[in-house]
Amino acid sequence: MKINVGFEITHNFPQPTPMMVMLNVHPSRELDLVKPDQVTSYPYTPISVYLDGFGNICGRLVAPAGDFTLTTDAVVLDSGEPDVAAWDAYQHAVEELPDDTLVFLLGSRYCETDRLVNDAWALFGNTPLGWGRVQAIVDFVHNHITFGYHHARATKSAFDAWNERQGVCRDFAHLAITLCRCMNIPARYATGYLGDIGVPKDPAPMDFSAWFEAYLGGRWHTFDARHNKPRVGRIVMARGRDAADVALTNAFGPNSLKNFRVWTDEVW
Repeated sequence: MKINVGFEITHNFPQPTPMMVMLNVHPSRELDLVKPDQVTSYPYTPISVYLDGFGNICGRLVAPAGDFTLTTDAVVLDSGEPDVAAWDAYQHAVEELPDDTLVFLLGSRYCETDRLVNDAWALFGNTPLGWGRVQAIVDFVHNHITFGYHHARATKSAFDAWNERQGVCRDFAHLAITLCRCMNIPARYATGYLGDIGVPKDPAPMDFSAWFEAYLGGRWHTFDARHNKPRVGRIVMARGRDAADVALTNAFGPNSLKNFRVWTDEVW
């Protein structure tokens, strides 16, 4: 299966403004790129690229004053298979976890483990270890939060979503991540493209999506608390502790968003 992915994002800046961007497909999918996801700017501005501490592709640039557009249009080869469910994946004892997973047990900007740990153990302490426990968390979050784009708020944390019981995909991910960490399961935030492939088309405008990954049985596995079903065509762009680590654009000065368009469609 081939999937056409891309975006067009336009900001207006009152003055030249430094930016950090995280808009490329993740390096783990680099070999799947049939058409490269070269980020282009209008007006043209040089973009220097580096890898951050989580292995994500990041760009640095100085946006000029006025309207400034970033865009890409790529084609990604995908297996066409839905997310894998590994029901036999086991939970590691904390002392057996690899060193590089431990940071994903800790609280972070949007994932306040200290505020939810008692509730987590009350809810999930008697669930089976491993995949079954993570799936129990996913089921709970899926039913606990009502989805709606009008519920989005940049400052909303997992604890806020727990109390307000409404949010967008990132809120589902943050709450599930937090509950997993409370149960000693490493969990990390992921963002990227997820189109309506194999499911009814969503009438709302396409957006980037958020989900999470949990470390079980010696590897990371994909979970999606918003949709709570295996999906086809999930293309990761970035991973981190939570949304603060994977902001698609960071501008170091005042600006306004004028245009935001995302696409991800199967092509033949």
